[in-house]
Amino acid sequence: MPILEELEPVEVFHYFEELSRIPRGTFNTKAVSDYCVSFAAERGLEVIQDELNNVIIKKPGTEGYEESEPVIIQGHLDMVCEKTENSDHDFTKDPLDLYVEDGFVKARDTTLGADDGIAVAIALALLDSSDIPHPPLEAVFTVDEEVGMGGAEGIDLTPLKGKMLLNLDSEDEDTIIAGCAGGLSFRLNLPVGRKMTAGSCLEVTIHGLKGGHSGVEIDQQRGNANKLAGRLLNRLNQNMEIALADIRGGAKDNVITSVSKFTIVVQDSVKAEMIIENMLNTWRLEFGADEPGLDITIFKTEHTEKSVLSDTDKNKVIFFLNNCQNGVYGFSRSLQGLVETSDNLGVVISEESRVSFILLIRSSVSSRLEELKEAYISWSEFLGGTYELSGAYPAWMYKDDSKIRPIVAEVFEKVYGKKPEIATIHAGLECGLLSGKKPELDCVSFGPKMFDIHSVNERLDIASTWRMWNIIKEILKECK
Repeated sequence: MPILEELEPVEVFHYFEELSRIPRGTFNTKAVSDYCVSFAAERGLEVIQDELNNVIIKKPGTEGYEESEPVIIQGHLDMVCEKTENSDHDFTKDPLDLYVEDGFVKARDTTLGADDGIAVAIALALLDSSDIPHPPLEAVFTVDEEVGMGGAEGIDLTPLKGKMLLNLDSEDEDTIIAGCAGGLSFRLNLPVGRKMTAGSCLEVTIHGLKGGHSGVEIDQQRGNANKLAGRLLNRLNQNMEIALADIRGGAKDNVITSVSKFTIVVQDSVKAEMIIENMLNTWRLEFGADEPGLDITIFKTEHTEKSVLSDTDKNKVIFFLNNCQNGVYGFSRSLQGLVETSDNLGVVISEESRVSFILLIRSSVSSRLEELKEAYISWSEFLGGTYELSGAYPAWMYKDDSKIRPIVAEVFEKVYGKKPEIATIHAGLECGLLSGKKPELDCVSFGPKMFDIHSVNERLDIASTWRMWNIIKEILKECK
């Protein structure tokens, strides 16, 4: 049964619910891409689907707008797939379990996928409309944005005639985004040797942290469970003999890690548990009300034998976890309060013969991005590891002579009665890659208000979605 059918705007929430029934995690976008192709074919609209599953749908302008310059509506089809520890949701086949609460749309025990499903839903509603005045529309739906922006990197934009692009991948309703940071994913692979040891086995889980978007929310100083694991392991290692069997935390480099687990073997489990409890109390004092759910769970097995890292490699792992940069690295010197450079230790993976650390580095200044990249290359060499670079994307530079930005700003002011904030953000947007392919593109980014994206607390403001729908319709009306 439909859950959102009584929400306004009806047409937008109809398509959002349709999309929420289709599994569409990053790299699993064939089904949702085919859905968009079928949508276009059923309405007789021109549609292009490439081998990556990117989709372009074109709709002619309405009466009086036939010869107007086309407007591009752009969003991405994939979503971040995060769930609670106790959830049995399968993102490869299960629909999202939507519900409405306190003026928000939410998904039970999982991410909601409003980032960026709401953009696709708005575009589909526009393409399906018969009574909204608009110039020719070119809807561009990219894939795999959340991990490396592979869709935007690979898409062919030559079929597009439009130069004005509305990117609907922002979550602060009051702000028009006109630029963003660039970034890259850095993976450090550390080879490890192993040995067998016996003692008390402690499986330690750091959990209950808020997590969140590693760009937009990096300045909020939320706890990163991987970094906390490093700090706890360092404290244990300094005060007693421990052996490290494995460690793992996080699934995405663009998500602030909320859960991290490690297994150690010790000879004095009572002392180890006391150190862990003291560390938890210290963290609770440090974070205060910012991380109310922070907790540590210990599962203990006495008299066991396990494969553990060699002492040298254990120390290397702990050294990197405890000392690597994480969080804000520098603030903008030209835009007060804006994060310029940051990194996020999003994923730690422990395997039989290596431990890998995956970080997402971001900066709006290319030389600072290069600085952090070179620092981690040095880390790799110093620790005797190897490294891999992937998912690099350029910064989107502010355009002084924008044609579309004044139109959008004027509509915002008309709706809200005040001038909107125009800003750049510390997060990756596809506008950088797209404008790099097509330099004449004139981009702005905005969208309805969302909270805690990339986390299980993600929620979409219903009233804000209604306002944004009306704003977009007015913008298109002004583009005659």
